[in-house]
Parts: sequence; C-alpha cells; structure tokens
Amino acid sequence: MSELITAELVDLDLSAETKTAAARSLAERMVAAGRVSDLDGFLADVAAREAQMPTGLDGGIGIPHCRSEYVTEPSLAFGRSARGIDFGAADGPADLVFLIAAPAGADEDHLTILSGLARRLTDPEFTGALRAEQDPAAAAALIRGERLPADATGAGEAGHTGDAGHDAPEPSGAGAPAAAEPEEPFRIVAVTSCPTGIAHTYMAAESLEAAALADGVVIGVETQGSAGFERLDPAVIAAADAVIWAHDVEVREKARFGGKPVVDVGVKAGINRPAELIAEARRKAARGESSGTSDAAEDAAGADGTGAAHGASAHVGVRLRTYLMSGVSYMVPFVAAGGLLIALSFAIGGYEIANAASVADHFVWGEADSWAALLNQIGTAAFGFLVPVLAGYIAYGMADRPALVPGFVGGAIALTVNAGFLGGLVAGLLAGGVVMAIQRMKVHRTLRGIMPVLVIPLIASVAVGFLMFIVVGKPIASLQQALTDWLNGLSGSNAVILGVVLGLMMCFDMGGPLNKVAYAFAVGGLADPTPGSLKVMAAVMAAGMVPPLAMALATTVRRRLFTRAEQENGRAAWVLGASFISEGAIPFAAADPLRVIPSVMAGGAVTGALSMTFGCTLRAPHGGVFVVPLIGQPFLYLLAIAAGTAVATALVVTLKGLRRSPEEAAPGADRPKVPVAA
Repeated sequence: MSELITAELVDLDLSAETKTAAARSLAERMVAAGRVSDLDGFLADVAAREAQMPTGLDGGIGIPHCRSEYVTEPSLAFGRSARGIDFGAADGPADLVFLIAAPAGADEDHLTILSGLARRLTDPEFTGALRAEQDPAAAAALIRGERLPADATGAGEAGHTGDAGHDAPEPSGAGAPAAAEPEEPFRIVAVTSCPTGIAHTYMAAESLEAAALADGVVIGVETQGSAGFERLDPAVIAAADAVIWAHDVEVREKARFGGKPVVDVGVKAGINRPAELIAEARRKAARGESSGTSDAAEDAAGADGTGAAHGASAHVGVRLRTYLMSGVSYMVPFVAAGGLLIALSFAIGGYEIANAASVADHFVWGEADSWAALLNQIGTAAFGFLVPVLAGYIAYGMADRPALVPGFVGGAIALTVNAGFLGGLVAGLLAGGVVMAIQRMKVHRTLRGIMPVLVIPLIASVAVGFLMFIVVGKPIASLQQALTDWLNGLSGSNAVILGVVLGLMMCFDMGGPLNKVAYAFAVGGLADPTPGSLKVMAAVMAAGMVPPLAMALATTVRRRLFTRAEQENGRAAWVLGASFISEGAIPFAAADPLRVIPSVMAGGAVTGALSMTFGCTLRAPHGGVFVVPLIGQPFLYLLAIAAGTAVATALVVTLKGLRRSPEEAAPGADRPKVPVAA
C-alpha cells in the first residue's frame, strides 16, 4: 500500500480564500500525483458531500472529504492557510485543511488510518506542530505518524544543529514509537428507514457514512428501504461498539442488536445531525449502556422535526406516528400496484369495465376488454388487502410478529363493518395494544414456547374482534362515511382551501412529519376510492413535485445565484421532481431555508389549489409524470404543476437576487486572517 500522504500532497502556503477553491487546489495535487483520475468529477463528489453538512471542526480545522469513483487510491492532502477558510465550524475559519479522498469501495484498513488522523486532530500538540512545521516532507511524516509532535517542535527550536539531539533520551523499544501506531477504530452499525423508503432512508445512510469517515469511525449501514434490505453481517454487528437507529418506521429484527448501546432517533436526525449521533454513540459506549433512548433526540423530539426519540420513554405522539407510518409503509406497495392496474384497466376499457363479469368465467385472449377486465380485477384484489395490511403492520410495529394475526383480523373486520381506512388505523392500534398488554403478563415457563404462536394470537384476535364488531366498529364506520361525504361534497372555495393546505404541508418539510401526514391522508383515501379522495391524491402528488422541479429550474435560469454544488444538485432535481421525490430539494432548503422553504410552499399551495379546482384525479400513490396518462384531466394537471413550479422559481430567484451572488459572498472572504503559529 502506498503512503496515504506524501510531500507533494502538502501545501504549507495555501492561498485559496474559499472552501471550494481550497478543495480544488488540493485536489489538483492529487491529480498530479495520479491519485485522482478526473478533477471535475471528483470535485463534484466533494461538493455534494459538503452540501449535506459542514466539514469544519472546532480548533481551526476543515476536513472536506468524499468517497468517489475517481479516486484511484486512498489519499490525504494537507493545506495550511494564513488567511483562514470558512468550513462552517462554530468557532470560525480553518487554517488547517485536510482533503480526504477514498475510493468508492474503501475498506476498513483505509478507515483505520483515517481514524488515527481524526483522533490526533484533537491533540493540541499535534495541530500546533503542523502550524509550526516549514518542511512539507516533515509535515507529511507527522501526519502519517512517523514523527511525534515533540520531535517536530524540538527540531524547529534547535534548527537541527548542535548536540541537543544527542542529549535527548532514546524512545523505549525498537522501531517506530508506539504512539504512532493507529488506534483501533470505533465501530458503529446503523439502520435507516422512512415510511416510503425512497429518499430519506438513503440520505440518512449517506450522511452517517460521511460523518463517520470524517470522525475516523468504521460504520456499516443497513438501509431498510422500499427495495427491501440486505441484512448486516452478524459478525459486523457483533464487532460493533454501538448502534444507531435513524428511522420513522419500526426497525426490523431488532433482536440482532441486543446488548449494544443504542442511539434511537428519527430519520431526519440521521440526515441533519449525524456527527451528534456518532458522538452520542461514543458516550453511550463509554458509559457501558446496553439500551436506551437518545438524549439529544428526547430534547429535540417534536420541536423541529429533525429527530425523534423512539425509545421506551419517547413522547407518546412520536411513538404513535412511528406506528402509523410503519403500517402506511407496508400498505403503499399494495396501493401502487392495485391503483396502477385499475387505472390501466380504465385507460384500455373505460370506466364501465369495473362492472365486467369475472374473468375466471369469461376471458377472450384477443379482446382488449377482457384484458382490461383482468387488470381491473387483479387491481381490485390488491386493493382488498389495503386495510388489513395497514392494521396488521401497525400492530407489528407495536408488538412484533405476535401482533400480525390480530392486526390483520381487525383490519378485515373493519372492511366488514364498512369502517374503512379509519377502522384499519384503530384496529391496528387496538391489536398492538392488546398484544403488548398480554406480553407483560407473567406466565409459567411451560407456556412460554407457545405464547407467541398460539396463545397471544388467539386471545388477541378474540379481544380485537369483540372490540371491532361490538364496541367501536359502527361509530368509526359512521365517521368514515361522514369524511367520505365531506370529500365528495367539496367544491369551489372549500376545494381550493383544502388544496392550498395540502400543498403547504407537502412542501414545508419535504418528506418530514407534515409531508408524511398529508401523504398518509391521501393514500388512506385510496383504500376506498371516491371522486373526492382521488382529487386529494392528485393534489398531494402534484404539490410534492414542485420543490425539486422549482430548484432545478432556478439553477438553470439563474446559475450565478447558486454554488457549483447546488448547480450539480439542480440537474439531479429534474429527475427527482419528475418522479415525485420531494426530498430532491432538501440540499437547497438546508443551505438557505429562509428563502427556499417559503418559496416552494407558495408554489405548492398554487399547485394544490389548481389541481383541486381543475378536478384532477389520481388512483396511483406514486409515479410522478410517469403516471400522467392515467390521471384524470392530465393536461390541466401538468398545467397546475408548471404554474406552481414557476411561482416557486420566481420567488426563490427574487429572494436570492436580493443578496450578493455566492462568489461575491464566498464564505471566509470577509473573515479576519488567522495567524499561523511561528
């Protein structure tokens, strides 16, 4: 393995004034050394990481970093700035800048080396020696751990002359000093998940990986997303010092992580505060905790939507939202498949195809109507599972597998008594609560083996069935019918107001709690579709597409108002917006929330209002522009999206234009110079 850093990768007189310029200057040295194959491609990866979270550390240190396919070998470049460069640290600009470049598949050996550097950066003697060193080769050796800070300081004071070196005591033992050996890295395993499992799940994973790389931590992340999940190797879990759960739905197979210190938060905390979560994991491991809830998350739960504790002492509202989102996440695939099949059947055979005879009795291979009827009846069958699946997996999220049977039974009864989506919600909560109560009961040892597979499902199913049939089923059915009648009766100003409210909710936090509430409300209406509920689904999806599309358009029409990283994100936002992935606008909102969030909320409100006014309908819960042919009033629907996108773009461009461009207001440009220690 070649050396991580050499003299040619050291710049003791870094003249760059911004973090972008600093990264370019150091990256050019990596290119010259043959360690980076594509300068612009690598810098785009660095900028994308930088856009997610600041890389400045207290003490005048900046650590821009990324994993990139353009890195040929693990490398580290070091620059020392006399002026100081703003990397977002709370205590001011950085004069010591380390650019860390890792290949896309960096292994643990590389992270072990990086962890040694991260730990040494907390040593004032080490950073002081770097500020004093005048020889690039010596600075590289110091960073590699081949020289001690005391050696560098002594050499500087003695000027490498005289006999002072002969009077110094020899270090004990042969070879390199023990202090230069890299320390065993801290190891974390993490699980990330969100209700739809499309964007937040993977963004949280990337943020945690980036923060771990900067902190010298070895991390393995299991993304429990919409595409399923690949379980972490049991050996990796066993070797971990701590666990981080960043999730808005229940973590699957929690027992695998038993006995480890756990930091338990919402998925947005994993995106916005990964360094804090890693620091808390270290604290819990140091205290020897084997379970519990995130301290930081409990302080922040419900305050800003960036994190939520999920431990036993978490706020009831936070736990309830997690349970409900768990059910919704399992229900969405049924809605997607069933809704698209039904919409396709209508596109082929017209709305009357819903009344066709069973294809089991009458199917003609060459008739389009037969195929339309087949698609309709398959889709209707899929829709028949919506409420039972919702109830079953709400219960599962509360009490694990023993709660599945009573949950599904309760959901099926909700359909029988016409309690619909609301009945499914209540049935799931009742089933989970009953099972949790039974699990707390002390039973004889001989019964423990059959409790989860026989006793609990049996008793809980009877209890939930009694409650749903006799006690709460009919009142909930009446409430469901009242809600259905209200939605179907919406017209004029009432429909516009509902569209505005849904648009504002979808665009306020772009995948956060409010967004998910609006989305769950719309998806729930598809369980028993009516003209009103189909309009709500259309308005919600249209408004959710506005934020990323607006940011993409804004970075196209007024590029100078955005940084290079934002321009790169803008190109990706076209696809994300067209696919109804609102999270594509999060990097812009995180960098400039006061201008971006109000702008996209205004655009979303316009789109939601227009969609409701035009009477657009949608049977599919997802798909973006790819399901437009299946939308009622498709051209007016696209017009509503375009209008909202234009409004949001105009507002964000106007608000950003009131300040100086990024180049004129570059971070650190107006900062005082940071003296380099002599």
